[in-house]
Amino acid sequence: MTRIISNLAEVSGKYGAVFCDLWGCLHDGVRPFAEAVAALQTYRARGGVVVLLTNAPRHRKSVEKHLGILGVPRDCWDVIVSSGDSARAAMYRGVVGEKVWFMGEKHDLSFFDPIRVVANPVTITQVGLEEAEGIVCCGPFDPFAPPEDLRPKLLFAKQKGMKLLCANPDLIVDRGEKREYCAGAIAALYTEMGGNSLYFGKPHPPIYDLARARLAELGQDLPNARILAIGDGISTDIAGAMGEDIDSMFITGGLAADETGTIKDGPEPEATKAFIAKHMTSPTYVAGWLR
Repeated sequence: MTRIISNLAEVSGKYGAVFCDLWGCLHDGVRPFAEAVAALQTYRARGGVVVLLTNAPRHRKSVEKHLGILGVPRDCWDVIVSSGDSARAAMYRGVVGEKVWFMGEKHDLSFFDPIRVVANPVTITQVGLEEAEGIVCCGPFDPFAPPEDLRPKLLFAKQKGMKLLCANPDLIVDRGEKREYCAGAIAALYTEMGGNSLYFGKPHPPIYDLARARLAELGQDLPNARILAIGDGISTDIAGAMGEDIDSMFITGGLAADETGTIKDGPEPEATKAFIAKHMTSPTYVAGWLR
């Protein structure tokens, strides 16, 4: 039975670590949420470990740099685990070949930075679509253009039997007041067309395996019952937590704010119940915001 709560402190005593999403929970792509920052700082001060678990299609050092630019204080988290790191490791193992067609924006090019965790990585070369063996998708070339615009190129890739490595399974994200498409929307279209899309971020297992490895590096070998996943993505954060058999805290004030009737005081109970039923899921807790 899902329980509506007001803040993290109501339940945090049960958990030794949280896997906390970034966009929609800790910041909106423009500025950090002060209450969320304070909640994580308080949790850490009481002995909890904060793993920032993000579907950002970049390595963790790049994510850390971006958090600094946004003004997120360094003392509200312990370690970062990104979809980008999980996907980069797969790319350097050669899962989509050595000649790849890159989809994304200039700021996503750090995806191709050298990697240390893979023994004998393959040499990756960016080429045009006609020469490519596979696709590396960090997102659309234009985040405001519908993925359908890419259908002709994706059809060509499918006919050549290319695999598409999706570095960010999110479908959409809100940057301030603007909604943008993510790599997951392209991968979903490619799959719908009969193409083969490979996923490494939430809700898929590889990113959780990496998160547990990062916890172990911190000396925290915690059972599932002592981990809480926090996020605003019902089909990523919450579905992933359920798949990993860990408790979850669904933040309704992010992507689902309108459908759950979330206002400053929190979500509207009946609207939230209907939203959860529609998605056939069952978060452990629901809160309007991380605070």
